[in-house]
Amino acid sequence: MDYPLSRRADVVETLHGREIADPYRWLEDPDDPETVDWVERQNAVSEAYLASLPERPWFARTMTAVLHRARAGVPFRRGGRYVVARNSGHTDQDIWYVADSLAELRAGGRVLADPNRLSADGRASLQSLTISADGRYAALGVSESGSDWQTFRLRDLAGPGGGPLAGEEVADPPITTKFCAAEWLPDGQSFVYLDFDHTGDDGTGTGVLTGGRLKVHRVGGPVDHDQQILAFPENDQIFCYPRVIGDGRYIAVTITEGTESANRLWLYPLSVAGGRSVLGEPIKIIDEAVAEMLPIEVVGERLYLETDLDAPRGRIVWTAPAAPAGADGRPVLTEVYRPGEDTLLAVEAVGGGLAVATSADVRPVVQVLELDGTVRHRLELAGGSLVGLDGRADDHDLFVGLSSVTAPTTAYRVDTRTGEVEPLADLVPTSSAEVPDPVIMVERRRATSADGTSVPYFVITPEGWQGPGPTLLWGYGGFKIPIFADYRPGWTGWLAAGGTLVIANLRGGGEFGTDWYHDGRLDRKQNVFDDAIAVAEDLIATGVTTRDHLAAHGRSNGGLLVGALITQRPDLFAAAVPGVGVMDLLRFHLFTVGAAWKSDYGDPDDPEDFASALAYSPVHKISEGSSYPATLVLTGDHDDRVVPLHSHKFIAALQRAQSGDGPVLTRIETATGHGAGKPATLVAAEWADLLAFCAHHTGLVPGTPVSPRDA
Repeated sequence: MDYPLSRRADVVETLHGREIADPYRWLEDPDDPETVDWVERQNAVSEAYLASLPERPWFARTMTAVLHRARAGVPFRRGGRYVVARNSGHTDQDIWYVADSLAELRAGGRVLADPNRLSADGRASLQSLTISADGRYAALGVSESGSDWQTFRLRDLAGPGGGPLAGEEVADPPITTKFCAAEWLPDGQSFVYLDFDHTGDDGTGTGVLTGGRLKVHRVGGPVDHDQQILAFPENDQIFCYPRVIGDGRYIAVTITEGTESANRLWLYPLSVAGGRSVLGEPIKIIDEAVAEMLPIEVVGERLYLETDLDAPRGRIVWTAPAAPAGADGRPVLTEVYRPGEDTLLAVEAVGGGLAVATSADVRPVVQVLELDGTVRHRLELAGGSLVGLDGRADDHDLFVGLSSVTAPTTAYRVDTRTGEVEPLADLVPTSSAEVPDPVIMVERRRATSADGTSVPYFVITPEGWQGPGPTLLWGYGGFKIPIFADYRPGWTGWLAAGGTLVIANLRGGGEFGTDWYHDGRLDRKQNVFDDAIAVAEDLIATGVTTRDHLAAHGRSNGGLLVGALITQRPDLFAAAVPGVGVMDLLRFHLFTVGAAWKSDYGDPDDPEDFASALAYSPVHKISEGSSYPATLVLTGDHDDRVVPLHSHKFIAALQRAQSGDGPVLTRIETATGHGAGKPATLVAAEWADLLAFCAHHTGLVPGTPVSPRDA
């Protein structure tokens, strides 16, 4: 196949005594005219190929129907108001509604935020929405074109409304931030946010994110008067996450370095004087990041925490903020609850107790506990993944959201006094759209990894399935993020077409606690890839599929996974679709927020971490003259999280190296980011192309699950 020319430059660096060639470094600048031209030429070749696939029209129709499904999120209550996101299936972005009671919200409510009216192309999205404690103000975090950067827009909900959003727009200077929401203080007139320097990461993907500072902004006041609470100028990879707890008595600040799971925890006393919130000196609950220590709530004089200290699968403890630390300098902890063989997922203080979600072999379980850890209610809820858990210590209503492989969020209201569970189906708008609803079977299996570790995975098949057949393997394996049998729009399309879906629980994720995570990061990162290889081999050995019918897909860290799989074991797969993946493990730390990922990938400036990363870095593992699977690399031309240079370098090198018959293509979306906030029409189109590509190269003929075509 003829590919666009990718110029090779004579760029060679000596790193830790090794000569490292980087011939496609010029692709690192997304705005350079040569890169822009290269993107256009690559897209033209890819579009011509994708348009020729006979499976594409079926998947395009199917995914359009799936993305037009009416849906609603999980409601929450703040400041006496109830809020939920809904979509009738006819808008690119969800619309947010507000009401003064749950009954009013279920009856429709009032439009609070409609991102579809914020931009002509539907690419403005809402990244965050918070409401002040008195219910007057709403802070909307608006993102453009999928960027991680968001700008706060304030609404006065006590105003008469008008225009695209409910309430009056507040004249307030723009505040642009990342990775946080506006955390309102008890005075109802100010909020806390994370402020960054803009001299580095400017959204183009060519700079580095630096300089996070925690600040307080007063509504209507100038930004340059914002009070700085906390800053760490000696370390520009510190992130601070504030949360008001204890009925407005404290701000709990979780302090992390990059994406490390261990954190420090500081507690700032709060009071209101003269109509303004006043912060006291911080109580340093723990000032050494030795474990996760996450605030739940202050009840009376007890601070309840989630922690993995001395508990790899997590536990709930309490400590007295005013009490002195123990002999080791750490807080004295009293254990309330430990999940045993399960893994702690989430905790909310609600109704005088604690709502606790755990994972039982990667299936969610929700219980309501007393404050002493005894079980008040074990809830009868069914779902593949926990989507939301929200409640208030002073309210008996708990809101729970669950999803399954083929169904988006189902929301429930739970009365924590009685344990009564009420489905909130009426939050979902009525719709006449016909959405595929494949009947499926979910089976749990295990493979044995290279070091003998048992690796669990889900096999999900459509009704009437007979193996071996076309199979799509999905995995992630990183950053302590648990992967469940959850909802993604493409799963419905693939299963409706008759394909088999496999979801792997790889080390590096959070499915089985901290030890499982640590066993798949830094110098143990290869375990993640070995786990996925073991699953692929097990699928073939047990007759689920064959090499000619197996495709691999993953996004972000999962994109790295797929890149590693096809450069280490290209013989195992017929097709591969890495999305927005981290492919250059020697330079990831030099762009936007990449340096934060040293928690998982190590520091390339350290000789030992460099050697570990080089051993699996997909860009550097490509071997000229090798036969690689049919590959479609997905990225956004201005992704400001995993910058597109990773995908660009990878595809340029792979196109040059490919000796097999499979096409090696890239699909580069313009004016989109890492994925969040992408308009529904673009989501449908991307899934259609992804699934059509995988179907074509694994022999899946849509609608004929028992008779796959030879790949």
